[in-house]
Amino acid sequence: MKAGFVNIFGKPNAGKSTLLNALIGEKMAIVSPKVQTTRHRIKAILNEPGYQIIFSDTPGIIEPKYKLHEKMMQAVRSSLEDADLALLLVDAREPVGESHEIFQSLRLKAPAILVLNKTDLLKKPAELDALIAFYKSQPYVKDVIGISALEKKGLETLLEKILTYLPEGEPFYQGDDLSDLPMKFFVGEIIREKIFQLFQEELPYHTTVLVQAFKEKSTLVKISADIIVQRETQKGIILGEGGKMIRQLGTLARQDIEAFIGQKVFLELFVKVRPKWRDNDLYLREYGY
Repeated sequence: MKAGFVNIFGKPNAGKSTLLNALIGEKMAIVSPKVQTTRHRIKAILNEPGYQIIFSDTPGIIEPKYKLHEKMMQAVRSSLEDADLALLLVDAREPVGESHEIFQSLRLKAPAILVLNKTDLLKKPAELDALIAFYKSQPYVKDVIGISALEKKGLETLLEKILTYLPEGEPFYQGDDLSDLPMKFFVGEIIREKIFQLFQEELPYHTTVLVQAFKEKSTLVKISADIIVQRETQKGIILGEGGKMIRQLGTLARQDIEAFIGQKVFLELFVKVRPKWRDNDLYLREYGY
């Protein structure tokens, strides 16, 4: 039996959440074309005969500007500490310099596989060959593989490579649970994903979601959640004229939550203003950061 923690690291928008979802076969992490969508460490458990892999999606590595960013980077550091294997994820279309600097600075204790993502978007095979050669020469890398997480190409080969580095041991988690996080967390993330989808510019970055109630009734699940913003003007944008935008947000979120939990949902959304919540330790703790 093999069991261990396989943690995914990389720049924002490298495709970490897409890779996690593809490996697990379920949507565990929210996805957006915008950077810095992931704010928490999200563990997902893959149970198969002969092995248990606990994957972790981590926030994209950035220079912190707010206390929220500092909390996000703390999640990255904690993931460095308990990793049995690191997956260093790179967008194959980007110049190597920045990711290379980041990976050098991580000072990994665990072995690392360099995963070149979005290789299906490269125009010339020689580009991929050059990237593989560059990263294979780096001391922080044990192996290099090219994949497309979105197209689910190369994932079987990646799993085979992961298993060669995974230590022998008993499973850490019993049963069929896909994560050690509570359902309320995933509900909040689904709502936050819809904010990223519906609203432009900086608004999603000024917003978080706090699920206040998750009550299972005989026929449905009743959920109440607060959408937290920093200014009254942002509250007005989320509500929309005559409440149009928050109704659309609620409909999209409810549909995805129902698909996720497999039950009918009654969803209530409220918008609350908390000035400078991203730099307030008390608020950040309350909101789960």
